[in-house]
Amino acid sequence: MRHNTVGAIPRSGGRRKVTTAAELEQVAFELFDEQGFEHTTVTDIARAAGIARRTFFHYFPSKNDVPWGDFDRELARMRADFRASPAKTPLMEAIRHCLVEFNRVAPEQIPAHRRRMRLILGVPTLQAHSTLRFQAWRQVIAEFVGNRLGQPADALAPQTIAHATLGVALAAYERWLDEPETELTELLDTAMRELAASFQS
Repeated sequence: MRHNTVGAIPRSGGRRKVTTAAELEQVAFELFDEQGFEHTTVTDIARAAGIARRTFFHYFPSKNDVPWGDFDRELARMRADFRASPAKTPLMEAIRHCLVEFNRVAPEQIPAHRRRMRLILGVPTLQAHSTLRFQAWRQVIAEFVGNRLGQPADALAPQTIAHATLGVALAAYERWLDEPETELTELLDTAMRELAASFQS
């Protein structure tokens, strides 16, 4: 659930026409801050970005997809991290390590990441939209667990661990958003250790 962002580049007298998804995302986030997510339209975003409304959809399928950034690329990165995990590493330890590293954010990106996650976890429309995103995220975990256990990814054990891991990640993020002084990776690490202990007890 980690994403990288870059700022849009302004020009004298207004903003230059955006040329990347990351720039369009930044424009959208500025409008979300000013107007609220629900009151910001695709037309608003396109106008502020200096592009045609139809061009917006070359970058994002919908407004609801903007806060997720390039989520497919992030899932591919997480899947690659799991594939690179040494076979001798215990299952839950491997999941903990990959989850923590996947959500490690550079210090300068923390404010933007916090803003992103506040939207995803706090806006009702986005909570509903998140269902399919979280399902895809869980699938990466389930595939890894299934491979380790010699079971299909849709078997009960892989799905149980995948759902539990998502629950841990969401709980850690909610605590992190409520308590800005906390460190996200430490919350995730602690929560995953507790989850692993519960599976072993």
